[in-house]
Amino acid sequence: MTVLLISDLHLEEERPDITRAFLHFLATRAADAEALYILGDFFEAWIGDDAMTPFQHDIARALRRLSDGGTRVFLMHGNRDFLIGQRFCREAGCTLLPDPSVVELAGERVLLMHGDSLCTRDLAYMRLRRWLRNPLTLWLLRHLPLKTRHALARRLRKESQMQTRQKAAEIVDVTPEEIPRAMHQYRARRLVHGHTHRPAEHALVVEGEPATRIVLGDWDRQGWALQVDAQGFLQAPFPLA
Repeated sequence: MTVLLISDLHLEEERPDITRAFLHFLATRAADAEALYILGDFFEAWIGDDAMTPFQHDIARALRRLSDGGTRVFLMHGNRDFLIGQRFCREAGCTLLPDPSVVELAGERVLLMHGDSLCTRDLAYMRLRRWLRNPLTLWLLRHLPLKTRHALARRLRKESQMQTRQKAAEIVDVTPEEIPRAMHQYRARRLVHGHTHRPAEHALVVEGEPATRIVLGDWDRQGWALQVDAQGFLQAPFPLA
């Protein structure tokens, strides 16, 4: 059976081309798959399940149709949508995965991550990430007035874009030493993650054994999906049109 893995769609109303491509993807390739894994930054921003827009409800209903049709749907938080909660998952018929998670694909232990936790050289971001993911901070964020959450999300997004432009490329990419450490910790020889928007397959050696890191592509100028089936692991782009 086929399993599909995608990440970094950054869905928002301002990009109807990505939304159309995703809905077509659900109705065609994903409908024939055993499972679909979405590894974070599914939405460009998420300020809480209680603040879902009609657009976000439409996406949830599309995922529910896929789930009702027999495809299992798994969702992992990204740095843009870490406030997605169980209310959305119930509506969408999907299962929320912790980051990281280990699953079995094609008979292999595969480590799944969003990827931002691997960027340990970006010290400012790692401090912010620890603060934002603190359970107390999450509780406070979910209970702020909607107007305040909207303003905070806009501010964080603006600052993130500005800092990314200013930082060196190696700072915002994953730290190479973190890859074998994580794979050793979770006893996996294959790692799949997104976040960096640098789709590639990297061969490496972990504890003297061959290993592979697959970086999922983002959906911007084109879409990307990793397909796992009897032929192995293959990632390929496709047009959004």
